[in-house]
Amino acid sequence: MSVSPISPMVDKLRLWLPLTPSDEVAILSLPHVIRSLRASEFIVREDDRPTHSCLLLSGYAIRHKVAGNGGRQIFSIHMKGDVVDLHNSILRRADHNVQALTAVEVAMIPVAAIREIITAYPQVGEAMWYETLVDAAIFREWTLNVGRRDARARTAHLLCEFAVRLEVAGLGEKNQYELPMTQEQLADALALTNVHINRTLKGLANEGYIERSKRSVRILDFHQLARVADFDTRYLHLD
Repeated sequence: MSVSPISPMVDKLRLWLPLTPSDEVAILSLPHVIRSLRASEFIVREDDRPTHSCLLLSGYAIRHKVAGNGGRQIFSIHMKGDVVDLHNSILRRADHNVQALTAVEVAMIPVAAIREIITAYPQVGEAMWYETLVDAAIFREWTLNVGRRDARARTAHLLCEFAVRLEVAGLGEKNQYELPMTQEQLADALALTNVHINRTLKGLANEGYIERSKRSVRILDFHQLARVADFDTRYLHLD
């Protein structure tokens, strides 16, 4: 039997709730169109009225908004299996941007089909609700990060979160991975300047917490880096 392109959606929703065989068949039967996008292409633009929700099949995407002065704030990074804009299946009008961080492959699922499966398969609907609630928990943690942690802790926190989520998604090892963000993008995620990001990463390396080579990150002692970051996995709800 061939594997459905949208099987990562089943894998992700099973993290939150058990699914019956009929639930899984219903998910895999969702109508969808596969699209390949280049890095920096928009998946959703603020003020769009999206007709589809986007399942990320490969690569990485970000959510962000741009202030009136042109400054950009990145709210989250998304990876394989994330249903990136479930919000828009209910809210109807996008209030932020979703943009490809790297080259990505996405499955575009009609909003009408999302609404239908939520009604017909309540456990699937609850798992999707759980997915959006975990997104909200991550937003809250990122707000705390940029609002109340210093630059060293902010940077360490992002490195720890990305490591854990990569491992859970089966996309890499917790202690060594490729970080798909430039220093400018890290600065926009952490509300710092490029210079401050560069200095902070060098500081973490000099202190023996990480090693860096271009975008490769090796965490030498995860528990110690997590201590520096004030990082606790509870907000990811992986239990």
